[in-house]
Amino acid sequence: MRLSRRAVLASAASLLAAPSLQAAETFKIGMVSPLTGPAAEPGRIQLNSARLAMDEVNAKGGVLGRPLELIVEDDQTTNPGAVLAFSRLANRGDCVGFIGSIRSTQMQAMAPDIARTARPVMFGGTDPTLTHSGNPWLFRCRPNDLYSARVIADFGVNELKKRKWAVVYSTDAFGSNGMKALVASLAGLGVTPVLTQGYANQQPDFTPVVLAVRGAGAEIMGSYFTFEPDQAVFARQVRQLGLNIPWVGSPSIASPVTLHLAGSALFGTYGVADFNEDASPTAKAFAEAYRRAYGGASPDNGWTYDGMHILARAINDAGTTDPGKVRAAILAIHGYAGAEGAYNFDANGDGLHGYNVVRNDKGRMTFIRHIEFAATG
Repeated sequence: MRLSRRAVLASAASLLAAPSLQAAETFKIGMVSPLTGPAAEPGRIQLNSARLAMDEVNAKGGVLGRPLELIVEDDQTTNPGAVLAFSRLANRGDCVGFIGSIRSTQMQAMAPDIARTARPVMFGGTDPTLTHSGNPWLFRCRPNDLYSARVIADFGVNELKKRKWAVVYSTDAFGSNGMKALVASLAGLGVTPVLTQGYANQQPDFTPVVLAVRGAGAEIMGSYFTFEPDQAVFARQVRQLGLNIPWVGSPSIASPVTLHLAGSALFGTYGVADFNEDASPTAKAFAEAYRRAYGGASPDNGWTYDGMHILARAINDAGTTDPGKVRAAILAIHGYAGAEGAYNFDANGDGLHGYNVVRNDKGRMTFIRHIEFAATG
């Protein structure tokens, strides 16, 4: 994957700024990332964000006096590809920690190997069960879907005043668990959806799904889409078929990739976003640094950036790369101001416990407010 000339110069400058690191042996962080397949574009942004964080860590002296080095394997946007990519990284034997996937299905597929490898893995998949399965090496750098569902339901029912809901979701692990969480959150507000409609990933035509929503008489739609291209196709067909109801979507509805592909079809929609650069000074600073490093492009989230910084901090706090001590140091992190929000790790390995509500104002995601909840058990 090619970096911009500016990013290459920035990386070189960071090493020149810390000459004592140049000759030191590196600490290696393994990263599973979609370099190919339908998630290659958001994968590129996630990889850039991790590299930006690595450069910042190295510019400040590295970790325990040694520079970080990122080792990347392509997961090909598939579960088998993710398993193979992680296996390659783990088999190297020299990675002190890992950055995993934003895809819950891929994290589920990799989880047995992660448990056997027994080193910390920072990840972005939002399926709540991932951190409740007894695997002590998973540390989530995005809020899980118990929180996204509560925010979607709270905003749609209490602020938009809508009670006849249609829930559209991918039938993979991410979408199915998101749907269940949203239905449960709505039930807590006294609402039963008039429709829960699943779909298969990467299908070319969503007309039957859109017609089902319209036929159910829904007055609002909540959604959990896994892949940005699916979200964009669905959005265009929603408009083409004249379905004009409020729509509150999971984080993919606010992704720059989705916004580019869907264009005006998503104008006026709402979403929950784990990252929005107007949500905090740290988020703003990260977005500005990303644009400087990568030719003016904006990031769609900051979880890999935060994951790299948290790993580096935990190793420094532990004073060693011993996995057990690094794990304890991560769990001890509270009040850390990251790009995604304020990290307060609970015993399960969840670092964040709330979401931002955003609105699509002619292609710009406008920050409305942040909704925070107490950590779930």
